[in-house]
Amino acid sequence: MAHKKEPFRFGEKLRTVREKKGYTLKVVANAAGVSESLVSQIERNRVSPAIDTLIALADALDIDLEFLFEGYRRERPVRVIRSDERRQVHENEALYEEIVRPVEGDGVHAVESYYITLPPGGETKRGSYGHLGREFGIITEGKATLHYETKEFPLEAGDSISFSATAPHVLVNTGSGIVKALWVVTPPQRFS
Repeated sequence: MAHKKEPFRFGEKLRTVREKKGYTLKVVANAAGVSESLVSQIERNRVSPAIDTLIALADALDIDLEFLFEGYRRERPVRVIRSDERRQVHENEALYEEIVRPVEGDGVHAVESYYITLPPGGETKRGSYGHLGREFGIITEGKATLHYETKEFPLEAGDSISFSATAPHVLVNTGSGIVKALWVVTPPQRFS
């Protein structure tokens, strides 16, 4: 049986702002062109206001609609990706296993994260032309070198690196065993 979603409540915010500004119900009601009774019922969450009423009240109180809606969808669901359910991408010899999936609606804050596994001599390909955004990585096993433009950065287990992704960059396994690395990219590139 589906549970009815709890309505989003504006009342407490409207009342708090009205009281801080020292406005009476009558002053706000007159400015918004509605009855005192309606403002009172909205503040007590007895009535869910029509959008035009809500806009009129926000104008009367000189507050942004963003302020009223902050917190809506704030409690986002927690996402778990089980280790045996990770999406995988193979690019030549490189294996990418997704551990953080971008959340729709995160916009400029969207992030993806994945494990990279490279065999000896293996290298990543995707960043070889560069792309918008930033990257951060930490080597969890093995030895690698990040080729960034014309520079080389040797990395061992425990070393981390961060950089603007706009320049060409390639991670190369320079050791005799496999390389494992945890990588974070924003905005998402690989699994989006």
